[in-house]
Amino acid sequence: MRSYRDLENKRVIITGGASGIGLATSQRFLDEGARVVIFDWDEESLEKVLSENPRLSGGINVDVSKQKEVEDAFKRIDEIFGGIDILIANAGISIRSPFLDLTFEQWSKVLRVNLDGAFFCAKEAISRMAQQRQGNVLFTASTNGLEGHPLYADYNVSKAGVILLAKTIALEFAPWLRANAVCPGYVLTPMQKAEYTQEMLEKMNTDIPLQRQASPAEVAALFAFLASDDAAFITGQAIPIDGGETSGLMLKDL
Repeated sequence: MRSYRDLENKRVIITGGASGIGLATSQRFLDEGARVVIFDWDEESLEKVLSENPRLSGGINVDVSKQKEVEDAFKRIDEIFGGIDILIANAGISIRSPFLDLTFEQWSKVLRVNLDGAFFCAKEAISRMAQQRQGNVLFTASTNGLEGHPLYADYNVSKAGVILLAKTIALEFAPWLRANAVCPGYVLTPMQKAEYTQEMLEKMNTDIPLQRQASPAEVAALFAFLASDDAAFITGQAIPIDGGETSGLMLKDL
Protein backbone atom coordinates (compact mmCIF):
# COMPACT_ATOMS: atom_id res chain seq x y z
CA MET A 1 0.00 0.00 0.00
CA ARG A 2 1.34 3.41 -0.95
CA SER A 3 1.62 6.06 1.73
CA TYR A 4 2.69 9.02 -0.41
CA ARG A 5 0.96 9.32 -3.76
CA ASP A 6 3.10 12.33 -4.70
CA LEU A 7 6.19 10.07 -4.89
CA GLU A 8 4.75 8.17 -7.85
CA ASN A 9 7.00 8.45 -10.93
CA LYS A 10 9.53 10.61 -9.08
CA ARG A 11 13.05 10.07 -10.39
CA VAL A 12 15.18 8.90 -7.48
CA ILE A 13 18.90 8.16 -7.12
CA ILE A 14 20.10 6.25 -4.07
CA THR A 15 23.81 5.82 -3.44
CA GLY A 16 25.01 2.77 -1.57
CA GLY A 17 21.82 1.19 -2.80
CA ALA A 18 22.89 -2.45 -2.97
CA SER A 19 22.79 -3.20 0.76
CA GLY A 20 21.59 -2.09 4.17
CA ILE A 21 19.74 1.20 4.48
CA GLY A 22 20.22 2.00 0.80
CA LEU A 23 18.65 -1.24 -0.38
CA ALA A 24 15.73 -0.92 2.03
CA THR A 25 15.20 2.66 0.88
CA SER A 26 15.21 1.70 -2.78
CA GLN A 27 12.58 -0.95 -2.06
CA ARG A 28 10.44 1.55 -0.14
CA PHE A 29 10.53 4.11 -2.96
CA LEU A 30 9.70 1.42 -5.50
CA ASP A 31 6.71 0.49 -3.37
CA GLU A 32 5.67 4.15 -3.47
CA GLY A 33 5.71 4.03 -7.27
CA ALA A 34 8.92 5.97 -7.77
CA ARG A 35 11.48 5.29 -10.48
CA VAL A 36 14.77 4.35 -8.86
CA VAL A 37 18.39 4.00 -9.96
CA ILE A 38 20.94 2.83 -7.41
CA PHE A 39 24.67 3.53 -7.25
CA ASP A 40 27.07 1.13 -5.55
CA TRP A 41 30.81 0.45 -5.59
CA ASP A 42 30.35 -3.32 -5.11
CA GLU A 43 29.72 -4.63 -8.62
CA GLU A 44 28.82 -8.15 -7.50
CA SER A 45 26.25 -6.96 -4.96
CA LEU A 46 24.89 -4.47 -7.48
CA GLU A 47 24.32 -7.15 -10.11
CA LYS A 48 22.63 -9.40 -7.56
CA VAL A 49 20.25 -6.65 -6.46
CA LEU A 50 19.42 -5.75 -10.06
CA SER A 51 18.64 -9.38 -10.89
CA GLU A 52 16.36 -9.67 -7.85
CA ASN A 53 14.62 -6.31 -8.30
CA PRO A 54 13.37 -5.95 -11.88
CA ARG A 55 11.38 -2.84 -10.89
CA LEU A 56 14.60 -0.85 -10.59
CA SER A 57 15.21 1.51 -13.50
CA GLY A 58 18.91 0.71 -13.34
CA GLY A 59 22.06 0.39 -11.31
CA ILE A 60 25.45 2.02 -11.83
CA ASN A 61 28.76 0.75 -10.51
CA VAL A 62 30.37 3.89 -9.10
CA ASP A 63 32.80 4.81 -6.34
CA VAL A 64 31.30 8.03 -4.98
CA SER A 65 34.66 9.13 -3.58
CA LYS A 66 35.92 9.64 -7.16
CA GLN A 67 34.59 12.78 -8.80
CA LYS A 68 35.01 11.58 -12.39
CA GLU A 69 33.07 8.39 -11.68
CA VAL A 70 30.25 10.41 -10.12
CA GLU A 71 30.16 12.81 -13.06
CA ASP A 72 30.02 9.90 -15.52
CA ALA A 73 27.29 8.20 -13.48
CA PHE A 74 25.10 11.30 -13.62
CA LYS A 75 25.59 11.51 -17.38
CA ARG A 76 24.08 8.04 -17.53
CA ILE A 77 21.25 9.27 -15.33
CA ASP A 78 20.59 11.94 -17.95
CA GLU A 79 20.15 9.14 -20.47
CA ILE A 80 17.94 7.03 -18.19
CA PHE A 81 15.77 9.71 -16.57
CA GLY A 82 16.48 13.00 -18.30
CA GLY A 83 16.66 14.62 -14.85
CA ILE A 84 16.34 13.89 -11.16
CA ASP A 85 13.79 14.75 -8.50
CA ILE A 86 15.22 13.14 -5.36
CA LEU A 87 18.79 12.32 -4.34
CA ILE A 88 19.46 10.10 -1.34
CA ALA A 89 23.21 10.33 -0.67
CA ASN A 90 23.52 7.26 1.50
CA ALA A 91 26.85 5.62 0.63
CA GLY A 92 29.22 5.46 3.56
CA ILE A 93 31.82 3.43 5.42
CA SER A 94 33.03 3.20 9.00
CA ILE A 95 36.12 1.57 10.46
CA ARG A 96 36.39 1.08 14.21
CA SER A 97 39.78 2.37 15.37
CA PRO A 98 41.33 3.95 18.50
CA PHE A 99 42.37 7.51 17.76
CA LEU A 100 46.12 6.95 18.19
CA ASP A 101 45.95 3.96 15.84
CA LEU A 102 44.08 5.97 13.22
CA THR A 103 46.26 6.41 10.15
CA PHE A 104 45.96 9.33 7.79
CA GLU A 105 45.22 6.83 5.01
CA GLN A 106 42.18 5.52 6.90
CA TRP A 107 41.09 9.03 7.89
CA SER A 108 41.28 10.15 4.26
CA LYS A 109 39.42 7.10 2.97
CA VAL A 110 36.49 7.57 5.34
CA LEU A 111 36.27 11.31 4.62
CA ARG A 112 36.49 10.72 0.87
CA VAL A 113 33.62 8.26 0.80
CA ASN A 114 31.36 9.79 3.43
CA LEU A 115 31.84 13.52 2.89
CA ASP A 116 33.45 14.01 -0.51
CA GLY A 117 31.01 11.47 -1.97
CA ALA A 118 28.04 13.37 -0.54
CA PHE A 119 29.43 16.62 -1.96
CA PHE A 120 30.09 15.20 -5.44
CA CYS A 121 26.63 13.62 -5.71
CA ALA A 122 24.78 16.63 -4.31
CA LYS A 123 26.53 19.00 -6.68
CA GLU A 124 25.70 16.90 -9.74
CA ALA A 125 22.10 16.40 -8.62
CA ILE A 126 21.41 20.02 -7.71
CA SER A 127 22.86 21.32 -10.98
CA ARG A 128 20.16 19.29 -12.71
CA MET A 129 17.41 20.13 -10.23
CA ALA A 130 18.15 23.82 -10.77
CA GLN A 131 16.97 23.51 -14.37
CA GLN A 132 13.51 22.52 -13.17
CA ARG A 133 13.57 24.65 -9.98
CA GLN A 134 12.47 21.68 -7.91
CA GLY A 135 14.25 18.98 -5.96
CA ASN A 136 14.85 17.17 -2.72
CA VAL A 137 18.27 16.18 -1.37
CA LEU A 138 18.52 13.77 1.53
CA PHE A 139 21.67 12.57 3.25
CA THR A 140 22.39 9.63 5.50
CA ALA A 141 24.26 11.21 8.38
CA SER A 142 24.38 9.61 11.85
CA THR A 143 23.91 10.27 15.53
CA ASN A 144 27.73 10.12 15.44
CA GLY A 145 27.56 13.50 13.74
CA LEU A 146 25.54 14.92 16.62
CA GLU A 147 27.70 13.79 19.54
CA GLY A 148 31.10 12.22 20.12
CA HIS A 149 31.57 8.46 19.96
CA PRO A 150 34.92 6.91 20.91
CA LEU A 151 36.82 4.84 18.33
CA TYR A 152 35.17 6.62 15.39
CA ALA A 153 36.94 9.97 15.06
CA ASP A 154 37.02 9.89 11.26
CA TYR A 155 33.44 8.68 10.93
CA ASN A 156 32.15 11.20 13.50
CA VAL A 157 33.80 14.10 11.69
CA SER A 158 32.53 12.96 8.30
CA LYS A 159 28.95 12.72 9.49
CA ALA A 160 29.08 16.08 11.26
CA GLY A 161 30.24 17.48 7.94
CA VAL A 162 27.32 15.85 6.13
CA ILE A 163 24.88 17.49 8.55
CA LEU A 164 26.34 20.95 7.93
CA LEU A 165 26.41 20.28 4.19
CA ALA A 166 22.67 19.55 4.31
CA LYS A 167 21.96 22.70 6.30
CA THR A 168 24.03 24.86 3.96
CA ILE A 169 22.37 23.46 0.85
CA ALA A 170 18.96 24.02 2.42
CA LEU A 171 19.76 27.70 2.94
CA GLU A 172 21.38 28.33 -0.42
CA PHE A 173 18.65 26.75 -2.53
CA ALA A 174 15.47 27.61 -0.63
CA PRO A 175 12.65 27.93 -1.38
CA TRP A 176 12.60 25.59 -4.36
CA LEU A 177 14.78 22.82 -2.94
CA ARG A 178 14.63 21.03 0.39
CA ALA A 179 17.61 19.30 2.02
CA ASN A 180 17.74 17.26 5.23
CA ALA A 181 20.03 14.82 6.99
CA VAL A 182 18.71 11.60 8.48
CA CYS A 183 20.70 10.59 11.55
CA PRO A 184 20.32 6.90 12.33
CA GLY A 185 21.58 5.47 15.59
CA TYR A 186 22.29 1.76 15.68
CA VAL A 187 20.78 -0.03 12.69
CA LEU A 188 21.13 -3.74 11.98
CA THR A 189 22.94 -3.49 8.65
CA PRO A 190 25.69 -5.68 7.17
CA MET A 191 28.21 -2.94 8.05
CA GLN A 192 27.04 -2.95 11.66
CA LYS A 193 27.18 -6.73 11.93
CA ALA A 194 30.69 -6.77 10.48
CA GLU A 195 31.99 -4.41 13.18
CA TYR A 196 30.30 -5.83 16.27
CA THR A 197 29.99 -9.25 17.86
CA GLN A 198 26.58 -10.51 18.94
CA GLU A 199 27.54 -9.81 22.56
CA MET A 200 28.45 -6.22 21.69
CA LEU A 201 25.14 -5.75 19.87
CA GLU A 202 23.18 -7.06 22.85
CA LYS A 203 25.09 -4.73 25.18
CA MET A 204 24.23 -1.77 22.95
CA ASN A 205 20.55 -2.61 23.13
CA THR A 206 20.58 -2.14 26.90
CA ASP A 207 21.76 1.46 26.39
CA ILE A 208 18.96 2.33 23.93
CA PRO A 209 15.69 3.41 25.59
CA LEU A 210 13.63 1.33 23.14
CA GLN A 211 15.94 -1.64 23.90
CA ARG A 212 16.65 -2.56 20.29
CA GLN A 213 18.27 -1.38 17.10
CA ALA A 214 16.40 -0.02 14.11
CA SER A 215 15.70 -2.05 11.02
CA PRO A 216 16.82 -0.59 7.66
CA ALA A 217 13.15 -0.46 6.66
CA GLU A 218 12.39 1.93 9.52
CA VAL A 219 15.06 4.33 8.31
CA ALA A 220 13.73 3.96 4.76
CA ALA A 221 10.30 5.01 6.01
CA LEU A 222 11.77 8.27 7.32
CA PHE A 223 13.41 8.94 3.96
CA ALA A 224 10.09 8.38 2.19
CA PHE A 225 8.31 10.80 4.52
CA LEU A 226 10.96 13.51 4.13
CA ALA A 227 10.85 13.17 0.34
CA SER A 228 7.07 13.49 0.28
CA ASP A 229 4.83 16.53 0.26
CA ASP A 230 3.80 15.65 3.82
CA ALA A 231 7.21 17.02 4.85
CA ALA A 232 6.95 20.14 2.68
CA PHE A 233 7.86 22.50 5.55
CA ILE A 234 10.86 20.50 6.78
CA THR A 235 14.26 21.57 5.50
CA GLY A 236 17.74 22.12 6.86
CA GLN A 237 17.25 19.60 9.66
CA ALA A 238 19.27 16.77 11.16
CA ILE A 239 16.67 14.25 12.24
CA PRO A 240 17.68 11.43 14.59
CA ILE A 241 16.10 8.00 14.30
CA ASP A 242 17.75 6.28 17.22
CA GLY A 243 15.25 4.77 19.63
CA GLY A 244 15.89 7.60 22.06
CA GLU A 245 19.67 7.14 22.21
CA THR A 246 20.47 10.87 22.00
CA SER A 247 17.72 11.93 24.38
CA GLY A 248 20.07 11.83 27.35
CA LEU A 249 21.25 9.44 30.05
CA MET A 250 18.64 6.89 31.03
CA LEU A 251 18.98 5.91 34.71
CA LYS A 252 17.98 2.27 34.94
CA ASP A 253 18.17 1.71 38.69
CA LEU A 254 15.96 4.44 40.16
